Amino acid sequence: MEKTETKNKMAAVPVKKLLLSMGTPIVLSMLMQALYNIVDSAFVSNIQGDGEAALNALTLAFPLQMLMVAIGIGTGIGANALLSKSLGQGDKEKVNRTAGNAVFLGFLIFIVFVLFGIFGVKPYIASQTQNAVVSDMAVGYLQICMILSFGAVFFNLFEKLLQSTGHSTYSSIAQITGALTNIVLDPILIFGWLGLPEMGVKGAAYATVIGQIVSFLLSLLFHIKANRNISNHPKYWKPSGKIIKEIYLIGLPAIVAQALMSVMTYGMNLILGAISESMVTAYGLYYKIQQFVLFAAFGLRDAITPIISFNYGMGNRKRIQEGMKYGILFTSIVMLVGILIVEAFASPFAKLFDLSGSTNSYFISAVRIISLSFLFAGANVAFQGIFQALDGGTESLLVSLGRQLVFIFPFAWIFASMAKSNPDYYWLVWLTFLIAEELSFAIACGLLKRIYKKKVQPLKLEESGCPHEK
Repeated sequence: MEKTETKNKMAAVPVKKLLLSMGTPIVLSMLMQALYNIVDSAFVSNIQGDGEAALNALTLAFPLQMLMVAIGIGTGIGANALLSKSLGQGDKEKVNRTAGNAVFLGFLIFIVFVLFGIFGVKPYIASQTQNAVVSDMAVGYLQICMILSFGAVFFNLFEKLLQSTGHSTYSSIAQITGALTNIVLDPILIFGWLGLPEMGVKGAAYATVIGQIVSFLLSLLFHIKANRNISNHPKYWKPSGKIIKEIYLIGLPAIVAQALMSVMTYGMNLILGAISESMVTAYGLYYKIQQFVLFAAFGLRDAITPIISFNYGMGNRKRIQEGMKYGILFTSIVMLVGILIVEAFASPFAKLFDLSGSTNSYFISAVRIISLSFLFAGANVAFQGIFQALDGGTESLLVSLGRQLVFIFPFAWIFASMAKSNPDYYWLVWLTFLIAEELSFAIACGLLKRIYKKKVQPLKLEESGCPHEK
């Protein structure tokens, strides 16, 4: 088979250089997304007279939005890993069918979101609040985001298709452009600038979906331009049970892993709320700060997965080993820098959010203690990318369950009970995250050793580029 430019790049460029060239733009785009999350909340909170109600409305919508993102990204991750491996194996037919089935799944997911937007949003919001003002805002916001979700769904898919072929710069340009569009449109549509009507929370929703549509259209354009070795013929959209099963063997654990973030945040809010509402506020603000660090790890993970997956398809043990080594190394360096920055600027961050009293103390203590877990968290995220690349969706899911559910809630409940008995012990609750990441890291190391011995060690060490048989 004649080698394509993508194959040459993924197979021949030194892994360290390849990881940096692919990972850097993804990390930058993820950081832009983290920045948007803060800016969006800042604009909404300044809605005249209803700022607090608007923030509450977005808070109620957040878990379902996270679930939407989880389904889109998880499906994209599954298609990413399968397509990269198929490229490495030289199976062009499977490459085309994987991309086509990803598009089919995108249409299916969008239809489900539209139906829930029409029939499910009102009862979903009603289950959380009896406040008519907040409820109306939340329903209006969420219905717009779900019924017009095609931009979000298809961007997530085409973003991963671009990343799977080594074109992460294009996917990052699309994401950053969409995020900037969102940020620019937020005040215009929320407050009615430039002669437009003042739409409040609905304006924030329209800004969001317009930004997502911009990202989707750009990613589609880049996909057609850059991924010329992938056919976009509609015949490949025909669903294949085998292909879909392979996509979700990897993608379903990723979906669950993403969804666990919402479950963890909701559960921690309940536990912390039993101690003090100020602790809930402090944790919520800390969560936004830590996104800047953890999103960088997610960006590197999205570069690690296609590189290792491609070379796994080729049966190239040496480049898989290098992908694992440099992926974990670079992620650890980023996490260490993140710890230093967050620790150094704990007090300035508190002033930025204009915190005072007990909320200020809770926030600073959270920053000081939880940020120590970054190093283990980064390694766990890198391990998950490696597992996904080696068809280890189950291993990836086990790590996610450990760090975001199994170890979090028992320790948080125990420490919260101690804090309720003696308020001076409130800081123990923040140790929950450090303990959960350390225990998950130990499990991840054991899983990595097992999957390496089973799937990587039997491969040829030399860079032969020959597909392996399993």
